[in-house]
Amino acid sequence: MGAKYEVRDGVAVITLDNPPVNGLGFETRREFSAGVDRALADAAVRAIVVTGAGKVFSGGADIKEFGSPKALAEPNLLSLILQLENATKPVVAAIHSVCMGGGLELALGCHYRVAAAGANVALPEVKLGLLPGAGGTQRLPRALGVETALNMIVSGEPVKSELLASIPGQKLFERIVEGDLIDGACAFAREVAAKHAAGAPLPRVRDLKATHPNADAYFGFARNMVKGMSRNFPAPAKCVDAVQAAVKFSKTGKFEDGLAFERELFITLMMTPESKALRHAFFGERAASKIPDVPEDTPVRPVAKVAMIGAGTMGGGISMNFLNAGIPVVMLEMKQDALDRGVATMRKNYEAQVKKGKLAQDKYEARMALLSTTLDYADLAQADLVIEAVFEDMGVKEQVFKALDKVMKPGAILASNTSTLDVDKIAAFTQRPQDVVGMHFFSPANIMKLLEVVRGAKTAKDVLATVMAVARKIRKTAVVSGVCDGFIGNRMVEQYGRQGGFLLDEGCTPAQVDNAIQKFGFAMGPFRMGDLAGNDIGWAIRKRRYVEKPGMRYSKTADLLCEMGRYGQKTGAGWYDYQAGKRDAIPSQAVVEMIEKHRAALGITPRKISDEEIVQRLVYSLVNEGARILEDGIASKASDIDMVYLTGYGFPLHRGGPMCYADQQGLFNVVQAMKRFAANPLDDATFWQPAPLLAKLAAEGKSFT
Repeated sequence: MGAKYEVRDGVAVITLDNPPVNGLGFETRREFSAGVDRALADAAVRAIVVTGAGKVFSGGADIKEFGSPKALAEPNLLSLILQLENATKPVVAAIHSVCMGGGLELALGCHYRVAAAGANVALPEVKLGLLPGAGGTQRLPRALGVETALNMIVSGEPVKSELLASIPGQKLFERIVEGDLIDGACAFAREVAAKHAAGAPLPRVRDLKATHPNADAYFGFARNMVKGMSRNFPAPAKCVDAVQAAVKFSKTGKFEDGLAFERELFITLMMTPESKALRHAFFGERAASKIPDVPEDTPVRPVAKVAMIGAGTMGGGISMNFLNAGIPVVMLEMKQDALDRGVATMRKNYEAQVKKGKLAQDKYEARMALLSTTLDYADLAQADLVIEAVFEDMGVKEQVFKALDKVMKPGAILASNTSTLDVDKIAAFTQRPQDVVGMHFFSPANIMKLLEVVRGAKTAKDVLATVMAVARKIRKTAVVSGVCDGFIGNRMVEQYGRQGGFLLDEGCTPAQVDNAIQKFGFAMGPFRMGDLAGNDIGWAIRKRRYVEKPGMRYSKTADLLCEMGRYGQKTGAGWYDYQAGKRDAIPSQAVVEMIEKHRAALGITPRKISDEEIVQRLVYSLVNEGARILEDGIASKASDIDMVYLTGYGFPLHRGGPMCYADQQGLFNVVQAMKRFAANPLDDATFWQPAPLLAKLAAEGKSFT
């Protein structure tokens, strides 16, 4: 692992070799640098070609070293680029497949660059709340032109090599190589070596000019655009500043001043809570796929065909994920009209994508061709994975799983989309509990990224490994949860909802609570969320709670709302009023009057409640329950909880998830706030006792992450 060295007819080929993405870690940098020195010292070597092993040129920084002293250890990336720029023999970057971040910055330090068609080229640092820190903001505008470079840097999105090569006047790629890339790069290197042997100077990107005919007006426009698009994230605006500096220092000829300015901005952004949150999410998403006792090389079961029980909103949405990935689906319902409605809804969803230009007509038709329907369980027998999405009732689940146990082939995975019910009880309805797992999709299932994978007591390790692999194939962020009422997400959101209800009792309106949490950054508040999901669903859960946990307190306002028949958007009335065909939440006078009447019956005098208190009570309720979930072993790590909330519940990305946010606020401060809430006689003092794990970490000055 590091860098490989070979000589091909006078050309030294130095290959980055640090799987899986040729990250520029310390050992790789050290061996690469040694290879450059070796080539420069060898009189038989006339030129150098730099490339990457496998299917990636380089993905940039080695994420295993991110934020550690090794990332800056010499030779660091800046030093490596300087070594290439000052090389006395021509250096050619041979780019293929993926060239991103520090990989592109390294290539920009070479004298020449050639590429294979189809290579994805990007500076994606903005997605981590950063900007390129090794000269990317200074060199790319010189190589590609200011506007193209700024668009790439601000968006972080990849662009195909052949498209970049076609830009008039660009200096990024000398040529797109047809056929074998290394053979073509070596041939090109020999050409330029012969030219430079005659005395021609070696070109450097840093010596080019970054210019724009209307620079001030352009950067003013760019800043306004970025401000409107990036809202809670400072990095895009800093990217504009850095590229503007490239233009400024092109005029003065002080390239090093541009590098210093870029570095200053990079270090500033590294310290922002937004960047810390984005980096936390980046690593958390990767960590979520790792299950402590399930080795990465665990064999997986083949999943070539999926069966779907239920053609309702969830069943149709879940099915679309598999059709999108090219996996055939057979869908079962009890009645033909239910099947017809489900298929019609799926077609409507796809047709909307076609109309918007997001899906080609032929792809739509190909996906629907993978769908078949049936009224007979026997037609599901050969599916490798079956997922039920029927009514959330244990009696209904029992009927389904007993039927599946009779017909499904040996080794088929039996999954439930239950959002709260006991997966171990469901597994016990079968003679194969090792094959049963929870796969809790979030609505709308064809859009939401989160998949809670619920591990039963007897779920086999290869079943878990298979489901995690399937999640990747259908582009979901999978998080493993143990079995408990509500798993990770809904167990926590119940406490969030309880606090929302108590806030109504004490003086808030639904709109005030929702507005406060939406200003904090949530996609929507608890009451708009209830209207969207259906308030009757929460009502059914509470009715079960009243029997199972008679000591748990709730505000009665939500029950009173449902008794009024106000179930949410689907009935045109919930916590808010809704107009036909629209989703705008209109504050309801009838609901306000109901809440006021309820308060009066309880003898409560309403008080003014600040937005700060609203946000703290809602968010810290998630934190406290999350700490209990960690203690119970339902989640294996705090970042898993954050991934659930970032990808399934609309928690603001720039805050990193509830556990990350609590860390940034300081767990001592979180505990102090909980003590204040516990002293409120109208709240639940028992709940606000800090979870033992939270209390311990706060007392020791530690954090969840």
